[in-house]
Amino acid sequence: MSDDSKRPHDEAVEKELEGVPQELRDGGEEPREDNGIEHALAALRADLDAAKQEVLYARADTQNVRRRLEKDVQDARAYAATGFARDILSVSDNLARALDALPAEVRADDKLKGFVTGIEATQREVEKVFAQHGVTRIASVGLPLDPNQHQAMMEVPSSDHEPGTVVSELQSGYMIRDRLLRPAMVTVAKKPD
Repeated sequence: MSDDSKRPHDEAVEKELEGVPQELRDGGEEPREDNGIEHALAALRADLDAAKQEVLYARADTQNVRRRLEKDVQDARAYAATGFARDILSVSDNLARALDALPAEVRADDKLKGFVTGIEATQREVEKVFAQHGVTRIASVGLPLDPNQHQAMMEVPSSDHEPGTVVSELQSGYMIRDRLLRPAMVTVAKKPD
């Protein structure tokens, strides 16, 4: 074959191979597998590590959300009766006031004995229901004033009590489990003038 017959063919091949990197052409250098592959592997490993970290963070976040929701559900169950209990406290207060207002002669009267017994039984039932739902009365008289449980309504001079001690209770306070339902309204001792 002559050189003339090779030339048009070579020109056509060269034209087709325009833009193709030299290392990929026949007869060119072999591709540098070491650098290219190692670089690609390093990039893939970095991406994999980043993806693993993201998965770990997502799992931790999901677990935190689940724990928070479980606590919210437990709190909702434990304190669901809070509004109702707060409302029913006034009924309990009125029953206690009614019993305290009864003079001894009314309690001794045979005609009214059943009535008094009924009021006392109703008050005991209210206290029993409170106990079933975790509602407990706050101790006050004789204890130091606790601003987390007591609301001081007035101070009275007293030489019998230490200053800051609760002398009397104007209205009972209550807790529902470990939360304050209603503070006790109290009178607090102060140093005599």
